[in-house]
Amino acid sequence: MELSFVLVKSKMGHEMDVMNDILKIDGVKEATGTFGQFDIFVKVQASTRPELDKIITKKIRMVSNVLSTTTLPALPGKNAK
Repeated sequence: MELSFVLVKSKMGHEMDVMNDILKIDGVKEATGTFGQFDIFVKVQASTRPELDKIITKKIRMVSNVLSTTTLPALPGKNAK
């Protein structure tokens, strides 16, 4: 499985609409509102890197009122137990 975290900046006043639209996208596992430079923190997971890239570039970035995104690809690792 491939995993990335996406930091989303949305148009002011549309943060909840953007977050709700992002949560409807297949592959989005979590979305949380934040304060500061970015408005929404999104966890995205897919079976392949190309599939993950497509979710981010063709779906998340195309959501109405998304101004910009910053993608943080996760390195392979172990889950803490």
